[in-house]
Order: sequence, then structure tokens, then C-alpha cells
Amino acid sequence: MKNSQLATLKFFALLFLLPGLAGLIVSATISTHYLDVMPRGPVLTEERIVPREIHGIVVYQTAEENSKLNLIEYSSVAVFLVGLGLGLVYLEKWGSVQVRAGEEDNELAKSQS
Repeated sequence: MKNSQLATLKFFALLFLLPGLAGLIVSATISTHYLDVMPRGPVLTEERIVPREIHGIVVYQTAEENSKLNLIEYSSVAVFLVGLGLGLVYLEKWGSVQVRAGEEDNELAKSQS
């Protein structure tokens, strides 16, 4: 694999890894915020009837808040896993290029001696 292809693969791995990680951090921040401000019991007048367990404590949120946080969490995990997969492919390809370069160096050293 050419160096330009490896660089492109590394770029796309980071392109997915970093936003995925950022999304996970944002969802954790939102969860801890919910833990601080959401009621511990259902509030029917505010339609806070959907339970969410955060660090062992159940808080109640609206269906819209629940769906938004689930979307952020699941999409962040998916993007992160795509980046992780691309990163593993990159490391495999990079390792095979390094092995070939080492073999070529060994052959060159043997032919010069």
C-alpha cells in the first residue's frame, strides 16, 4: 500500500474517531446534567415519565429528551466504532508496509556484504 493511501486511511480513521469520542463526552456531560436537574420521581404535569438510570440513580425525563440523548449516544458509538475499525485496518496495513521495508533493508545489507 502506498504512503498516500496510508495517509488517507489514517485521516479517515481520525475523522471518525475524534467526533465519535467527542459525542460520547457530550452525552456523558448531558447525562450528568440530567442527574443534577431532573426530578427523581415522575412529574405528570411536565410529562416527565420516562425513567433513565444514571450512576444508579433514576431520574425522569420527557420522551423527547430521552430520544435526543439516545440518538446522541448511539450515533456517537457507531461513529466511534467506524473510526476504530478504520484505525485497526490502518495499523494492519502500516505494519505490513513496515515488515516489507525491513525485509528489503535486510536483503540490501546482505547483498552489500
